[in-house]
Amino acid sequence: MTPSLANTTNKRIKRILLVTLLIIISCAVIYLSLLLPIITGYAAKNLCSDVFISGRKQEEVESTDLNFSFIKYTRNKIDYRDSSVTSRFLWGKSMAICRKHFGTVLLRKCTEDEIRSIHFPSFPGPDYSKDTVDWPLGDIITDTLTGFDRRKLESVSSSLVQNDNYGGDAFAFMVLYKGIPVIESYKPQFDKNTRFLSWSMAKSVMNAEVGVMVSEGLIDIMMKPDIDNWSENDRSNITLNDLMHMQSGLKWNEDYGNRSDVTVMLHCRNNMAKFAYDKKSEYPAGTHWLYSSGTANIISYIIRKQFNDDPAYYAYLYKDLFYRIGITDAVQEIDPSGTYVGSSYLYATARDFARFGLLFLQDGVVNGVRILPEGWVTYSTTPASCSGGKYGSLFWLNVNGKIPAASEASFMCEGHDGQEILVDPEKKLVVVVLGYSPHGSMDFNRLVEDIYKAF
Repeated sequence: MTPSLANTTNKRIKRILLVTLLIIISCAVIYLSLLLPIITGYAAKNLCSDVFISGRKQEEVESTDLNFSFIKYTRNKIDYRDSSVTSRFLWGKSMAICRKHFGTVLLRKCTEDEIRSIHFPSFPGPDYSKDTVDWPLGDIITDTLTGFDRRKLESVSSSLVQNDNYGGDAFAFMVLYKGIPVIESYKPQFDKNTRFLSWSMAKSVMNAEVGVMVSEGLIDIMMKPDIDNWSENDRSNITLNDLMHMQSGLKWNEDYGNRSDVTVMLHCRNNMAKFAYDKKSEYPAGTHWLYSSGTANIISYIIRKQFNDDPAYYAYLYKDLFYRIGITDAVQEIDPSGTYVGSSYLYATARDFARFGLLFLQDGVVNGVRILPEGWVTYSTTPASCSGGKYGSLFWLNVNGKIPAASEASFMCEGHDGQEILVDPEKKLVVVVLGYSPHGSMDFNRLVEDIYKAF
């Protein structure tokens, strides 16, 4: 090869390598640009809620809940004057604001003034004081219950919360036996008044809201939702019941590890329900099971449409469900469009999550008053036809031994990062674990096994 030909070849190779490198860099920049709203949005929204709803310290949240992936590199600024958080990473930026009653809203295609113009209705609070009323409506708890080994429970509690011997990081732990709290413990920075994030346990709470509406004749689970772009296509046969069982047939990607439908919905869209109900059908309604947080927000939107005005919608969850079962301090957050984020964003105390479990342990009856219609718990815990026995109506089931230590009759509310409410009717137990235990880091089955040894 002559020198001139060799030089030409080398230049061509260098140009190809340069173009290839530029393409790789361009693709990386584009991909990062798509991720940045999720990265900064996750940090801003969760830090804002943790600080202004849960009362946590910024440093503590950043060192635990936000200490992963790209999220840990965000720069977060809290403005205590207007209850807002701004998060930045590279050229990305997100802002979240917290409002009393509505909780935190991540600003997406809306202004701060628009969000602050949405007003929570004024309505009477519960007609009881938790400080002067017996459990479950109040916080006066008997300690005379027998039939269990208290020392064993205390040992389990210490191993879980103080020593992290079950893996993960449990912030709060509570067990009810025959409806009565028998053990309750917290990490030092938390207590019985701390509100914890539900993540997907909120879906089960929405199940209960639908149940109350059914009992009052406000909704029919076999209804075909009034959603405009469903009326003349393959989505027209979807019923509320299909949605409750995660069998709508709508396309969905629930992968939390990257840019997926669920991460885009929660961090990039101002109307989460619309993002979900605009999805195309992959299967006929009722023929395929697929877990979908989008489906849960469609249900939340359907609930909203049953009321003549938003004040009635916002008040209903509290007056007709929460207050009636002893939950007085919960915060159910909305999206920028004003719909409750029923898939993910409920904040409540450990005691309140236990009260919710008790509602289902006692077949929908609390303090002698029927809250859910007769048969609703059976409906909720009957396997969805295409779920292989693992899922009911917005509840996880144990029919196939998902948690081997628990009875087959058990059912669960489960949330991202290890949030758990286990209800076992056979053992008359409710187990609540809240904290930060991502990717199955906690051995929940071993925990349940050790709890059961005390009874």
